[in-house]
Amino acid sequence: MEWNFQSAEQLLAALRAGEVTSAELTDAAIAAIERDDKPINAICLPDFDRARAAARSADEARARGEDRPLLGVPVTVKECFDVAGLPTSWGMPPYRDFRPAEDALQVARLKGAGAVVLGKTNVPLGLQDIQTFNEIHGTTNNPWDRGRTSGGSSGGSAAALATGFGALSIGSDLGGSLRTPAHFCGIYAHKPSLGLTPSRGMVPPPGPALPTEHDLAVVGPMARTARDLSLLLDIMAEPDPLTRGVAYRVTLPPARHERTADFRVLVVEDHPFIPTGTAVRAGLNRVADTLDRAGARVDRHSPLLPDLADAAGIYLQLLFSGSTAHFPIETPLEQLRARAARLSPDDRSLDAARLRGMVIGHGDWMAVNARRELHRQGWRQLFADYDVVVCPITPTPAFPHDHHPDPLRRVLDIDGTGYPYFDQLVWAGLATMPGLPATAVPTGPSPEGLPVGVQLIGPMFEDRTPLRLAELLEAEMGGFRAPKCAP
Repeated sequence: MEWNFQSAEQLLAALRAGEVTSAELTDAAIAAIERDDKPINAICLPDFDRARAAARSADEARARGEDRPLLGVPVTVKECFDVAGLPTSWGMPPYRDFRPAEDALQVARLKGAGAVVLGKTNVPLGLQDIQTFNEIHGTTNNPWDRGRTSGGSSGGSAAALATGFGALSIGSDLGGSLRTPAHFCGIYAHKPSLGLTPSRGMVPPPGPALPTEHDLAVVGPMARTARDLSLLLDIMAEPDPLTRGVAYRVTLPPARHERTADFRVLVVEDHPFIPTGTAVRAGLNRVADTLDRAGARVDRHSPLLPDLADAAGIYLQLLFSGSTAHFPIETPLEQLRARAARLSPDDRSLDAARLRGMVIGHGDWMAVNARRELHRQGWRQLFADYDVVVCPITPTPAFPHDHHPDPLRRVLDIDGTGYPYFDQLVWAGLATMPGLPATAVPTGPSPEGLPVGVQLIGPMFEDRTPLRLAELLEAEMGGFRAPKCAP
């Protein structure tokens, strides 16, 4: 039996039936990494000795009659999560030797559920890119085409899953960092509702692991099947016991529907700031056609959809205000403020939004946040008539590596025309800005054989609704396909 590409659900069934041991699964995963990871470079910090010890402990626990949600299942963890005994650098050279003393909360939950942590997966510098490369650990390549990116910032996790290195992984998402790598590598990922999954222990080094709540950013599950996303989300979703967990427990509402035919779906193909490439448009149409054949209500337009241009501007101001606060840029603040002051009040371009975000003061941030609340209300009204919105994650499949040191000078090729590199973030921001849940699902390959994914955006804290539709689409369309060019 080839275990490395089985789902976590399948592995658990085999473990419970006594068909395989955790030690055997772990040895198989380690053998695959040692044999196949060199040209992919997904696993940046292996932890094989402790993984084998954890697997033996899992087998002993099962022999005693224990059973936990992930008992004995091999998994990986994005490098930005603290794992006691392993470095946490976020790809930043000054912190290559920083070793936290405690596991991040979500790592502790994985281990508490019985998972076997194989090691950490690669990230971009400071998690600040749509690709995955850094000076410490090098470049992670796409398993479908090693000349292309695996995405970022959870690119190492996505590449690991696509190549069969562990059944699950945990990542994070601020600018599509779960969804974009899933789209580029042909796997599944779920960006939870903002505030659902605590992130203590995922903090830029050497900061203390405080139970703070981050604006926009979430942590979430990655897998090769939609059902595995729900399995892992249930482990991740309880509030932090140091804060809201003192008083609250999570009870997510069930999915709005169980049958495809009952779903009401809005398909959004076009964005005012960037075109949708041919391959991604074809993926959207495959999903729409599948839903239509199954009897779902599928609309292409709705006056209830919040203004996409305004949403993008709000998102980029919030995104860049947070990014520059944590990772100051080289340009002096005085120069940036002078440039921002020269902007016309009517300038609603993406460049203007980014610049305003870099220099925004607290009062202006509060005004932008008030606009966000209006958008949230708009989404509530939309989700009274629809259950899920289907739209792109980025305008293209995985693009060739582009490591130009100035990201603002990188260009994204969309069907032969170049566009500013960071403009592709507007699709990720559609769910991120209001804090909505979004599930990335593969739709089948592009004409060039590259994976194409779309995102299913659902109502706030109704994460099970897009997750259920992802399961139904997987059954209708087929799901993960192993890369033909994988080692």
